[in-house]
Amino acid sequence: MWKVVRKVFQKIHLYAGLTAGLVVIAVCLSGTIYVYNTEIREWADKDRYVVKPGSERIPLDHLKTQLEGSLEGEVTSVQIYGSEDRSVIFSLKKAEEERPINYYVDPYTGGILASNKDKTSAETWMGYMFSLHRWLLLDQVKEPILSSMSNMELGRLINGIATLLFLLGVLTGIVIWFPQKISAWKQGLTVKWSGNWKRINHDLHNTLAFYSLIFLFIMSVTGPFWSFQWYKEGWQKTWDTFQAPKSEPKVEIEAPKLPAADFSLDEVLSKTQARLSYPGNVRISIPAYADEPISVSKSQIGFWARAGADQLSFEQSRLELVEAKLFADLSFRQQIGRSVKSLHTGEIFGQATKFLWFLACMVATSLPITGTLIWWNRRTKKKQKRSRRMNLSQKPVLETSAS
Repeated sequence: MWKVVRKVFQKIHLYAGLTAGLVVIAVCLSGTIYVYNTEIREWADKDRYVVKPGSERIPLDHLKTQLEGSLEGEVTSVQIYGSEDRSVIFSLKKAEEERPINYYVDPYTGGILASNKDKTSAETWMGYMFSLHRWLLLDQVKEPILSSMSNMELGRLINGIATLLFLLGVLTGIVIWFPQKISAWKQGLTVKWSGNWKRINHDLHNTLAFYSLIFLFIMSVTGPFWSFQWYKEGWQKTWDTFQAPKSEPKVEIEAPKLPAADFSLDEVLSKTQARLSYPGNVRISIPAYADEPISVSKSQIGFWARAGADQLSFEQSRLELVEAKLFADLSFRQQIGRSVKSLHTGEIFGQATKFLWFLACMVATSLPITGTLIWWNRRTKKKQKRSRRMNLSQKPVLETSAS
């Protein structure tokens, strides 16, 4: 019975891998690079991110006033890194522009280092990697491929199907890996480097997949979240984070809203640091109207930094804390549900898990290649056996006819 079940799972594993192989290679290769997206961009464009610490930092309020005056716009948010040698990022909205532009400011001199209006080569390259990973670069194709959907939607669909097939391959691979005899378990955990290239390729496929199993499963089970709406809603309902879409409110004539009050960014930052004392990056969102709260989020930094930002809300007049939504206060299910992105990218526990995800992504990239070679070698071996049997079966006939 076990042989029959194992054979069925082998067939499913094989055809799932052959069908999605090329897409999986493209998605996993770009994912391997994109794991360190932030680090690559900050290293390549360090002139905008890294500054020389001075004796005293300029107050955020002064930097904001200076930036708004020189660029004739309104600051909508500010991001403060938890390191002393990092720039401060102000998002500034101008009247003639649709979206805010990020300006990188030296907090010791007040000078504008750069903006994200013009893409650097590193940003452009990583943008292509993201496009390949998410939409297989089909969003870069100008002419529509299908009339029923956009190229981005088509890329998302192909990606989602391939990811589901990869997940199916992971699940069936678990069953296939388990040996029939306990004595053969060691063979599935090591690579016989003294064997020929076919044996090494076979061992690499099985052994590396086994050691990366949990990471491959997490990556593949979270991947379809961005491809299928039904999968996204299912994930959210499973982990208790689903929120039904709000019905459109009736159009009513509203009284004109009052503009937001003036408040001190430095005081907001001070209150945030007092409430959340751990090292981390802080983002302050500036409300547009007087009846909106000041939204602050803070995320941890460090080698084992836990993903999941803490959210604080302050009222504008006296900067009193209105609401605190701490990630640690969520239930375990909700923490998983809200960590879908960090689970997928490996940022769930900072640099420690990002490195493990990086290695697992490399393994995932290699699996369709080593798996296809295993299938091809077996196919060639079967052809050779069939040819030998045919030759043996024809040989007596030839001898009889000769006699």
